[in-house]
Amino acid sequence: MRTDTDTPWGSLPAREHLPVEALDARAPTGVPVLDVTIPVHNEERDLESCVHRLHHHLARTFPYGFRITVADNASTDRTPAVAARLAATIPEVTAYRLEEKGRGRALRTVWSHSDSPVLAYMDVDLSTDLNALLPLVAPLISGHSDLAIGSRLARSSRVVRGPKREFISRAYNLILRSSLSARFSDAQCGFKAIRREVAERLLPMVEDTGWFFDTEMLVLAERAGLRIHEVPVDWVDDPDSRVHIVSTAVDDLKGVWRVGRALAVGALPLDRLARPFGDDPRDRAISGVPRGLARQLVGFCVVGALSTLFYLLLYSLFRTASGPQAANAAALLVSAVANTAANRRLTFGVRGRERAVRHQAQGLVVFGIGLALTSGSLAALDAASGSPAHATELAVLISANLAATVLRFLLFRAWVFPDRRGGDEQPTAKEARNIQSDQSDQNTRSNQNTRSDQNAQERSAR
Repeated sequence: MRTDTDTPWGSLPAREHLPVEALDARAPTGVPVLDVTIPVHNEERDLESCVHRLHHHLARTFPYGFRITVADNASTDRTPAVAARLAATIPEVTAYRLEEKGRGRALRTVWSHSDSPVLAYMDVDLSTDLNALLPLVAPLISGHSDLAIGSRLARSSRVVRGPKREFISRAYNLILRSSLSARFSDAQCGFKAIRREVAERLLPMVEDTGWFFDTEMLVLAERAGLRIHEVPVDWVDDPDSRVHIVSTAVDDLKGVWRVGRALAVGALPLDRLARPFGDDPRDRAISGVPRGLARQLVGFCVVGALSTLFYLLLYSLFRTASGPQAANAAALLVSAVANTAANRRLTFGVRGRERAVRHQAQGLVVFGIGLALTSGSLAALDAASGSPAHATELAVLISANLAATVLRFLLFRAWVFPDRRGGDEQPTAKEARNIQSDQSDQNTRSNQNTRSDQNAQERSAR
């Protein structure tokens, strides 16, 4: 499998059901639909029974071609010999030897060299009930999802394990939810699958080579907008597990800190992965349905609330050295610049410096409208009461700002940051390059299809 990143990210193929000819187990293509990797380290005692049990289950229940790959990472016992014997006696089994230890390294290496369209892995102890395997990979075969994970924490899961492991698992997932805003329920269940074209782009971005590999892969996929399917599983704890809980927990916490820091400073190029796989209904221009209105309203309200607090703080500060009109104008000007910049980036998703000056100029016009409303309110208050109290001034300003907020959002959405993807305006230079890349890829695929049809016709004629 290719792991280079030369292919334009935005021109990746849409998620779709695997072609029928690829799913036909009787077709002599030589490429199995599913490649199940079993990463092992010093598992000479359990490996043979595990592989036989998994092979029997797949041969009996899995309707497509499959392969079982034993990924031995630096075992020092007889595990390599057992894996080699299994590969020699069972046609669907292959063995892969790595001289460096690390579950993540083993998965990355095997998946990067696999030609199967669906890649999966499971732990050698087979703690997860194998009846969940077909539900795990079915959404990937159908094109519905990009990744799939087994979850021991779903409501309908049935899990047997000790209280210490239960506490550690739930505490770890709580840390992921609170620190990395993860929405998947079980990061460390050793039962996962991924589409190959997704792995091609995702794996080069995953740094960890150990137990944190799963978590990092899932966090990046989720942040990039990829679809993760969760399958409730039946799971029985292996009392003879080789996992060292303390050292694994420490490494995982280090990984959480590293990924969280990279996300905070924008060091991860997640724009390379942002929804490239498949048709996202949020990207469609549908008549009468505003694009992203709910999300923009939430973002605008959050930015507006913070801007209002910032504005009131500035007004109170400036009011100590000037009159109410001057203090209001200065506070509104500074907060308006900050508000426009925040809404540009967070609410309407405009990145880069292109049109930044124009957006700020338009934002100042909107600021002028807000200034007129708030200044008019202050003037009316002064004319009505002569010398109002400071608390009264703040109350009037809050009311005036609430009235101006609705108008400000409408102007931002329709004039300052309009949705240009569905309009007739000329694309930017970056958009033009993406369009050219898409057209080039479409031409390439069309030529490939034409050559395939010609070859088919020649074979039929012969």
